[in-house]
Amino acid sequence: MSRDRNLLVAMAALLLSSLVGLALRPLLPIDETRYLAVAWEMHLSGDWLVPTKNFALYSDKPPLLFWAINLIWMLTGVSEFAARMVGPLSGCVALWLTSVLGRRLWPDMPGIGGRAALALTGLVVFALSASLTMFDVPLTVFTLAGLIALSDAGQPEAGRRPWVLFGAAIAFGVLTKGPVILFHLLPAAILLPWWGAAPLPWRRVASGIGLGLLVAIGLLALWLVPAAIFGGAEYREAIFWHQSAGRLATSFAHAKPWWFYLALFPLLAFPLFWGAVPLRSWKARGDRGLRLCLIWFSGALILFSLTSGKQIHYLVPELPALALLAARVAPSGPNRTPLPAVAVLAVAALAVSLIGLGVIDPGRIAPLLKPAGMLLAWSLLIVIICLLAIRRRGLPGAAILSLGSLTATNLLIGATLLSSSYSSHPIAERIAAAAYRGSVAVWGGTYHAQFNFAGRLTSPVAPLASDVELEAWLAGHPQGLLIGPTDELRMNWTPQEIVNFRNQDWAIWAISDAPPVPKREPPNE
Repeated sequence: MSRDRNLLVAMAALLLSSLVGLALRPLLPIDETRYLAVAWEMHLSGDWLVPTKNFALYSDKPPLLFWAINLIWMLTGVSEFAARMVGPLSGCVALWLTSVLGRRLWPDMPGIGGRAALALTGLVVFALSASLTMFDVPLTVFTLAGLIALSDAGQPEAGRRPWVLFGAAIAFGVLTKGPVILFHLLPAAILLPWWGAAPLPWRRVASGIGLGLLVAIGLLALWLVPAAIFGGAEYREAIFWHQSAGRLATSFAHAKPWWFYLALFPLLAFPLFWGAVPLRSWKARGDRGLRLCLIWFSGALILFSLTSGKQIHYLVPELPALALLAARVAPSGPNRTPLPAVAVLAVAALAVSLIGLGVIDPGRIAPLLKPAGMLLAWSLLIVIICLLAIRRRGLPGAAILSLGSLTATNLLIGATLLSSSYSSHPIAERIAAAAYRGSVAVWGGTYHAQFNFAGRLTSPVAPLASDVELEAWLAGHPQGLLIGPTDELRMNWTPQEIVNFRNQDWAIWAISDAPPVPKREPPNE
């Protein structure tokens, strides 16, 4: 294949796989439902400065993802499918920028960019992330843009323009997910003299980084200053400390041990490095591209390992480094068949087949895996995908395994009760009318707005976390609706309906159906 054809094939395959996922898989609670709720409230209020969630200040994430969703809605109208296109489109841009960076690093290697894009689709964590409405793939786009700017800054006679673009990439990265963009870019920037195309004095690199940071601060101020003013003291404290330095120092969630990413590296590298790429010692001496990839990946790995909060998707912006490494070294070895990855998927197909035949009991999730014949169909699809990967081998084989297994899994989700169980629509549609009157409450403490977008709610849902709050709310909302998991909350009258949500029964009680003095019954022990 030509360089451009490899890139186009990679983009088309990723987009097609993602669209199948969007059509068959519901928004995943609680993350995707939460982010669309924030975008929906931004659309309702017209306030693009200070995001809200459940109509209260939302400082956990910067606004760029919500801006992107609203820009799409300006063209299409409010639509769940249109909003979810941010992920796949960002994934395609990331593939293109990966190919651009590959050509910058190895200009004498024809086709390196297209191979790198194809290799990136062969990493299942990236392919999955590109189908989700989250921040990591858009952040990957700005990480790649920053690294391309650094590559240009390392060229002979490079002026200030690359450093200005580097600063712009930092600014948009901060607007996407906060100062964490520095973890992805600063190691490569600081060590530019080691991997740049021309010898650079450290003083020049330091001044360039300083210029980039000044540009970033200037661009960020266009949003940050008015947001800090109009958001008030609570929002200022959150965005200047709580969600930046405070989050890095002490995780508020997702705390993991330091070795977390090392343990998950096989998953990050699946299936591309499970046989499709020759596993040999790669010599970085004399190859600045390999040196950048090693700095880029290992730098972020070390920095994230030193912080308390860890999730596998935090390293998605480093996956293009693995793809570039694979594209660089794959031509030096045989066009290998990813047999270890094929073996893993074959074992998974066998296990799922045994579940479908009733030999293995999957436990609590069993009621959602209906009809059972779909499990056998999924296993057959996986076998076909494995055979295609064996036939194609190399980078195309890894891409087939990655995108094929994701597509087969999305088909399984869409054809079984998994789809309806993890959809927020059934409950949201039942509470929408009551929510317009501001009389809906959810039991269970923190409410993540998982029903707000699906129900197009225009008023907040009241989260209830104690018996005192419950009794006060019941007394003040005689025409309201109360929602809660039946294993955590029981009332002494019959609910209007029970809906399975996230494999848990949720009840919907109409307060008007209650006896004169409603009392909560303790759940069964």
